[in-house]
Amino acid sequence: MQSSCVLNAVGWLACCVYATIPGFWLLIHPRADYWRSRFRSPYRALLPLWIGMWIVAAAVTAPWRKVTAYRSPWAWLPAVALFVCGLTIYRFAAVNFSLAQLGGLPEVLAGNLEQRLVRSGIRKHIRHPIYLAHLCEMLGWSIGTGVAVCSGLTAFAIVTGAIMIRLEDEELSRRFGEEFREYRERVPAVLPKLW
Repeated sequence: MQSSCVLNAVGWLACCVYATIPGFWLLIHPRADYWRSRFRSPYRALLPLWIGMWIVAAAVTAPWRKVTAYRSPWAWLPAVALFVCGLTIYRFAAVNFSLAQLGGLPEVLAGNLEQRLVRSGIRKHIRHPIYLAHLCEMLGWSIGTGVAVCSGLTAFAIVTGAIMIRLEDEELSRRFGEEFREYRERVPAVLPKLW
């Protein structure tokens, strides 16, 4: 019982953080030119704002963090499969993709020399594999814990993530032009074609 409560709390907190990732990127992509025009690192403002989002997500959802739709140890079987899937996708997504790119430095730092569109590896099949990995992790916590608010946070992340991906694609289109537009036409955003 105690371990179940701990897992539920960890799942809820993990979902609070994951659910705010699209919000973090929504601060960046529509205003990329603004962030590039700053003298100091934009992360001095962006990281505290993101941490503030975690706190708001936790404060808003805290009253419901113990409400579960179900309790079953069997639910951890698909959850573990989703965790493994997410971690595997993260690993593949890091190939040919630098830490600077993962951290969004090309979007926010003026004069950043690393302006390259990666279309190899897993990105031959999906444009935004890291977002798919995030989704797998959130679904894993939602299914494993059965905590209703985890499912709500996952739904919130899907909606805000769809908006964020559209804005990110617009920003990538401005940066890479026809090369990105052609790539976007051929490769799906998050869910790979299974045929």
